[in-house]
Amino acid sequence: MTQAVRQSPSPRSPRSLVNAVLNSDGKPHPLQNTLVGVTVVLGLLAFVSSAFKDLHLLSSWSGLAGILTGAWGQFISATTGERFLLIIFLGASAVGFFLGMAHGGLFGGLIG
Repeated sequence: MTQAVRQSPSPRSPRSLVNAVLNSDGKPHPLQNTLVGVTVVLGLLAFVSSAFKDLHLLSSWSGLAGILTGAWGQFISATTGERFLLIIFLGASAVGFFLGMAHGGLFGGLIG
């Protein structure tokens, strides 16, 4: 017996695409989606700023914050889309954090 395929309208805006990925179970997850967004921003910031040695304070602190928000987001995530984005940008945060630590650390010679 064949089943009818449900035709969903194609997403026209980036918001509907993000909503389809993050809320794939049809329920809203405002806290989890906020943690995903914060982790994405911090991961990108840490990763990009780690390429510049003089920005080690920015990369190490944003990487540390991205690791913490990503870990908490993983702990309470509800959908696979959330987990996928969290793992990718948790890794970017970790790379930025470790490179920032290698370039000068969290305090940059202010302490010690």
